[in-house]
Amino acid sequence: MRYIQLKIVLCFVLFAFSSADIFAQIDQKIFLSGIVMEAEGKPLENAAIVSKKDNISIVTDKTGSYSINVTANTDLEFSAAGYTTLVIKATTGIDDINLNKENSNLVQVAFKKEESRDLIGGVSFVNLPEILEKNYTTYSLDGIQALVGGYNGNIWGMSGYLVLVDGVPRDASTVISTEVEQITFLKGVSAVALYGSRAAKGVIYITTKKGKVQKQQITTRFDNGVFVPKSLPKYLGSAEYMHYYNQARVNDGLDPTYSDETIYNYAAGKNPYRYANVNYYSPKYVKEFYFNYDANVEITGGNKSARYYTVVNFSSQQDPLQSFGEAEKNNNNRFNVRGNVDLQINDRFSATIGANAIYSNSRRVNADYWASAATLRPYLYSPLVPISMIEPSDAASMALVKNSNYIVDGQYLLGGTQLNPTNPFASIYAGGHNTFTSRQFQFNTGINVKLGDVIDGLTFHTDFAVDYSNSYNQAYNNSYATYEASWNNYAGIDQITSLTKYGKDSKTGIENISGSSLSQTVAFSGQFNYVKKINDQHNLSAMLIGSGFQQSLSGVYHKTSNANLGLNLSYNFNQKYYAEFNGAFVHSAKFAEGNREGFSPTMTLGWKLSEEDFLKDVTAVNNLKLSVSGGVLNTDLDVSNYFLYESIYSQTDGQWFSWRDGALNRSTDARRGENLDLGFSKRNELNVGLEGAFFKNFITLNTNFFVNEVTGNIIQPSTLYPNYFVTDFPNTSFLPYINYNDDKRIGFDFDLRFNKKVGSVDLALGFTGTYVDTEATKRAELYDDSYQNRQGKPLDALWGLKSDGFFMNALDIANSPSQTFGQVKPGDIKYIDQNGDGIIDNKDEVYLGKAGWNGAPFTFGVNFTAKWNNFTFFTIFTGQTGGYAMKNSSYFWMDGEDKYSINVRDSWTEETKETATYPRLTSLSSDNNFRSSDFWMYSTDRVNLSKVQLTYDFPKKMLQKTFFNGLSVYALGSNLLTISQNRDVMELTVGSAPQTRYYNLGVKALF
Repeated sequence: MRYIQLKIVLCFVLFAFSSADIFAQIDQKIFLSGIVMEAEGKPLENAAIVSKKDNISIVTDKTGSYSINVTANTDLEFSAAGYTTLVIKATTGIDDINLNKENSNLVQVAFKKEESRDLIGGVSFVNLPEILEKNYTTYSLDGIQALVGGYNGNIWGMSGYLVLVDGVPRDASTVISTEVEQITFLKGVSAVALYGSRAAKGVIYITTKKGKVQKQQITTRFDNGVFVPKSLPKYLGSAEYMHYYNQARVNDGLDPTYSDETIYNYAAGKNPYRYANVNYYSPKYVKEFYFNYDANVEITGGNKSARYYTVVNFSSQQDPLQSFGEAEKNNNNRFNVRGNVDLQINDRFSATIGANAIYSNSRRVNADYWASAATLRPYLYSPLVPISMIEPSDAASMALVKNSNYIVDGQYLLGGTQLNPTNPFASIYAGGHNTFTSRQFQFNTGINVKLGDVIDGLTFHTDFAVDYSNSYNQAYNNSYATYEASWNNYAGIDQITSLTKYGKDSKTGIENISGSSLSQTVAFSGQFNYVKKINDQHNLSAMLIGSGFQQSLSGVYHKTSNANLGLNLSYNFNQKYYAEFNGAFVHSAKFAEGNREGFSPTMTLGWKLSEEDFLKDVTAVNNLKLSVSGGVLNTDLDVSNYFLYESIYSQTDGQWFSWRDGALNRSTDARRGENLDLGFSKRNELNVGLEGAFFKNFITLNTNFFVNEVTGNIIQPSTLYPNYFVTDFPNTSFLPYINYNDDKRIGFDFDLRFNKKVGSVDLALGFTGTYVDTEATKRAELYDDSYQNRQGKPLDALWGLKSDGFFMNALDIANSPSQTFGQVKPGDIKYIDQNGDGIIDNKDEVYLGKAGWNGAPFTFGVNFTAKWNNFTFFTIFTGQTGGYAMKNSSYFWMDGEDKYSINVRDSWTEETKETATYPRLTSLSSDNNFRSSDFWMYSTDRVNLSKVQLTYDFPKKMLQKTFFNGLSVYALGSNLLTISQNRDVMELTVGSAPQTRYYNLGVKALF
């Protein structure tokens, strides 16, 4: 790691020296002449150019040209009425200057860019470079819930959204935040329609950075962070486990397993090798903190002919396991290079080229340590057997020591037992290691052609992209022997009398390759664009688009394809009245011929009320826009496979029933019925959007209300067909797949912001939120009791039994309904008989609440920024309310020979029955207690302090005599705190690495 850090520092120095010409320019005068200021392709007359240091102010002539004699590398301000001010450094490399319209912010939407003031139809966006100035992160979607409404891990309650990176279907993890220019969230049906079937659950469009017309600029970031585990599972030690296991045996009417003497010996802790007491989560095995390193270099620049952007990033993360055995070399490394080039070939043709290469690898031990930590009881074995405690006269044991290939630290053999001849500790020391390697290459290119000489305002644009990725696992799988010690203490001390060996030591040196995977994505789009402005009031635009992509995965026979033809027609009158039609003609090979095409029409209307006479003079209203959109989108997104419309017959040997089919003892079995009418599901939606700015932009609001229903979801229903369609003997099913189930979602999202300057402090406060209520509006079901019908209940409903405390005694059991989930005893959970039939069974399961672990009904975020002088404070809170989850992991459901967590301390006994909060323990199975019920349900309501960052930007005056054009340092913490009545459960991870807090120090420098 020190070698890597040294290389980074050397690169830093080389970049500094490569920019040495800056030193030479600091006090030199340069003459800039013949440069033109433009906006929207036209020269700007009477535009101002100001150099405050030289006290010079000039204006452009009728051609937009100017000449000025100024100090090199000082700030020049370019401004014109109605356009945003541009500040750049005075250098001889300045080309023509382009200004953007004031309050204009181009936003990437489907197949085009739109000014933010003209957005309609359920669209939100984030300009990520602005966020990174105060909120550094490496994952592009980190903290987004607190920055835009409508996204909380899904879009409007629909999981499975489409991610596009520069227009190509890609994983969001392939893009780091520093290389992202903008993230657009296309939520409404009209906003996503042009992308066809695959976009039916929303689109996240990530636009990477492009080069700019400017002198080359180099931006570097260096970050060093530390992960600190939030919460670790707490399990009983050996002696306490034995105590409670004995209690479980007594509860079952059995004799205790462990004697008092045995429990005392394990509790005393005098000889942990003989009386093992392994805490898998102790600092001995799990780090109290571990580091992360990240280095990033961006290079951007260009002129009117060519603009370029390049980023190089390297990151390395340590492993939470302590450095013992092969775990000492565990790590995660990632290296990526991205380059984007924009070329202006001539007045007619321009082109874009982009490429991204990602190489990542992670080295691991050949053991699933976290799964073992959640299951292996603490007393089973000692990880190490001390050689020094072998009885000197035990020649046989010493011979085993001499012949062992694995002597840990020259002092220990690997421990094990007959039932645990292999174990995670031994595997970490001697089982070898594996390295997972992933390589990804992404390439995209596009061409723009101006066709104004054919039709004024007509252009053509085409994109082509191809991505390759492959991954594989390299492993050295070593065999090893473990040893179980037999002990004595007849000499007054503990000694090992003999060793029993299990397995054998073997290093083959063979490298095993497994888990090989290869994928390819090919994407193409071509479109004609027409833009026309008539009488400076009527704005017309249209797009005719053909697009599609195809993805192939190794081991998957059929490729995933998406193809559609799209049409966009837009009109607005003077940015006051808007109308837009988006339609897509979609194709899917998942259906039979005749049902493979569908048309998806959508329409959006917008009205900028603030431009009307009745609001134009209301000073409290700066902007107010209302939009309404709706439409129908055909989708095959939830169709699980191809050819589901076909019937299936299979031939098998040895079946009882036979149609003879030319062979003895062979049957032809029906497995599925035919349905050639199987077709698209449909997303039918209406949404209303409101956008506003009030009190001189002190308050801004963007909110959407939506109702959508997805109809015709595909199922294979047994309840809609006679029961003889499915038989057990012969094994037969004539059930076809059909379009039947309907799902409804209704909700709203909002993004509310306040901006205020108080004295010398700039304050900004933002609130975001999303509420989604779901309903299964149509289901194929035949429950005996209507309260079990899924129709009319939420899509994410939790179902289970209602509990009624514990059985207190045998009389209580006798007077209660009959139990069907195994034999019950006092201390077991008692359930409510919902239908009064005197039997507790699955018919007593009822609706318990909405699931809320990954997305509660209402999710929200708060972001706050305070900027004073050169200091910026930023923080994010996120939260959710209205959802529930189940405590159903092995940490809570324990019976038989399971490992015991501290929850058993509150278990039911005759002595604790008035205060117990956990069922009685049992050494047998407990089907009655460990099933879905409100006893195990908990609220997932929470508020998270997700991010705090303090940034200091060095004043430019301090940097004038240096080679820095900008320098910032920052300190941050993320995932810091969870406020919840169930915080202990929500911060707990069982069976995998623990959740962590993260603390980071970083520096950003511009050259």
